[in-house]
Amino acid sequence: MPVTQQSDGRLAWRHLTPGESLARFAGWFALIALTVFCWRVMTADTIWAFVASAPAQAADIFGRMMPPRWDYAGRLWRPLWDTINIATMGTLLAIVLATPVAFLAARNTTPSAVLVRPVALFIIVASRSINALIWGLLLVAILGPGVFAGIIAIALRSIGFIGKLLYEAIEEIDERQVEAIRATGASPAQVMIYGIVPQIMPAFASINVFRWDINIRESTVLGLVGAGGLGLALESSLNVLAWPQVTLILLMIFATVIVSELIAAKIRKAII
Repeated sequence: MPVTQQSDGRLAWRHLTPGESLARFAGWFALIALTVFCWRVMTADTIWAFVASAPAQAADIFGRMMPPRWDYAGRLWRPLWDTINIATMGTLLAIVLATPVAFLAARNTTPSAVLVRPVALFIIVASRSINALIWGLLLVAILGPGVFAGIIAIALRSIGFIGKLLYEAIEEIDERQVEAIRATGASPAQVMIYGIVPQIMPAFASINVFRWDINIRESTVLGLVGAGGLGLALESSLNVLAWPQVTLILLMIFATVIVSELIAAKIRKAII
């Protein structure tokens, strides 16, 4: 902490030196200037008259959305079932594909840190870099619209998430247990089964349940790009401006997410 001498000869303690204070001021000024510049760029094409009328437009739309069309619920059970299937089957497929990738990416289980590990890490990064909606758009164009495209999209998106968290869990295991099993003359497969797998099983189960919970949310909107589920029903209702149907679909999506959250919390609590 710097000390300065005042004009009357007394010593004064300061938290920062004059140079540090100036540097801090310059940093804050640069941050504010950058924020203002970014705001101007983002709002360059904004029509502020539309923004001013947005509350009135929102009130008009919400007025048309009430009351929900409850008799439309009978036509949503099949899309809801498709949504759950997309999330569940996509998660299961991702688990099958991501588990070996995680073992290949972990430093303590990869067969080659020079060749195999970079490839496995590339797969994980590529999967995490592309949003599920983009995967859905690509797969609907390739496979056609439907539930199958949604399942593959969810799986491709989930590989990176599961693979990253799982390989980090593998790298954090207690190597002393592995060495103890290896010292008994166990084969590599036995070391894997009895030394590594038991240590990562709680993390493995928790990661997969967490990802399934996330996939329930993502699968509800994949239908907006033609991948089936409640999102497809939502898009159809939006296209014909059937606002009471939109309200009911949104309520069903909200209820589905809440139920999946409760189920995931119960499963995680039972595991941990």
